[in-house]
Amino acid sequence: MAYVLKYGNSEFKVTLADEHIKRVLEANPVMLAPGTPRELIEDALNHPIGSDRIENIVRKGEKVCVIISDSTRSWQNPGLILEILLDRLGTAGIKDEDIVIISARGSHREQTAEELRYLVTDKIYNRIKVVDHNCLDENNLTYMGTTSRGTPVKLNSIAVNSDRVILVGAVLHHFLGGFSGGRKSIIPGIASRDTIQANHSLSLNQGIGSGCNPLVKSGRLEGNPLHLDMLEGALMLNPCFIINIVVDDNYKTLKAFAGGMVKAHAQACRLVDRMNTVDIDRLYPVVIASAGGYPKDMNVYQPMKTLCHLLECTEPGGMIIMLSQCREGFGSIETEKQITGYNNMLEREKVLRESYSIGAHTGYLYADTAEKYTFILVTDFDAANFSKTKIHIVRTLDEALELAATQRGGRLNEDVCLMPNGSVTLPRLT
Repeated sequence: MAYVLKYGNSEFKVTLADEHIKRVLEANPVMLAPGTPRELIEDALNHPIGSDRIENIVRKGEKVCVIISDSTRSWQNPGLILEILLDRLGTAGIKDEDIVIISARGSHREQTAEELRYLVTDKIYNRIKVVDHNCLDENNLTYMGTTSRGTPVKLNSIAVNSDRVILVGAVLHHFLGGFSGGRKSIIPGIASRDTIQANHSLSLNQGIGSGCNPLVKSGRLEGNPLHLDMLEGALMLNPCFIINIVVDDNYKTLKAFAGGMVKAHAQACRLVDRMNTVDIDRLYPVVIASAGGYPKDMNVYQPMKTLCHLLECTEPGGMIIMLSQCREGFGSIETEKQITGYNNMLEREKVLRESYSIGAHTGYLYADTAEKYTFILVTDFDAANFSKTKIHIVRTLDEALELAATQRGGRLNEDVCLMPNGSVTLPRLT
């Protein structure tokens, strides 16, 4: 059969004999009720999970804080969700001047007024106060307590001082929290840098040299210390309501979930698992994965999910070939420093523990993967950028297959697993 893998705005043909391709992992077909994004959001608000309808929760005169994702998640279409939500809040007697929208950028860069306006639409930006969260602004952070895992929880004071908090976001698999959405709008969304670093550092095992915690991974909530800590901290704020969407590979809204933070989010997670988790009965010696083309492979940082997903179906010490064009470079200063700035994994881990960031963790995982597997990266990014790691850099998939054959003594006769859309598909060994 003819298989192709996306790469930037183009694609590569897979020139392997059919008998070597033992599995092609694709997302599962799931039958859902059709509807426009507006109809799906309205339906979710009419049938909330674990909660009364938002119109019956808020009271006239109350201060309402609505938390949305930042501009890196603009595909969530927050403007439409806000439009529908604001209509309902207005019907319940909530005045525009009593509503504040916070863009939950966590530790991401500051956003411009133009970016915030684009997120919420001109109409809403001119009506409602919109605030860009600043994780370093101690004067506008409130200490809520410390979690059982030792994370000091400091959150945006506007949200803390509001009578009602509504979280707007989307649910996908997430390589640290298990799933995005829900409690992630609070931690890291509107948390202090100290809170974010303490929580995310739970992705590492105790003790220098011990590396990453295997319980912190895509699709896992049970026993995941980072998720459990995040949830414990988020519940200190006790948000009354969430609106989370689930999208397909092209960011089309498939279903919306509204209601209580824990129960509504849990149902959204179950749908994401049904759609994108694929059961496998074995691991493979060779796995070839595409991040899914542009923009999913726009830089080194972006296809982190693909890297984590493909490792879930690769034999220990096996070979991975990942396609990621990286036309925009590293995409994160911290990722770049981890990959280019250190000569060994112990140095990388020490720095990661001292000043944790997701960008740094991404760079660490790239380098660490190359230590434990044969890692061939098909990319346009110059090989010199990876010279301090064991990552093999090639320009085309054919070059990657030639190198793979050389690594295997001249011929690549092993079983191969293909992942055409590695950023979405999560293998699960049964």
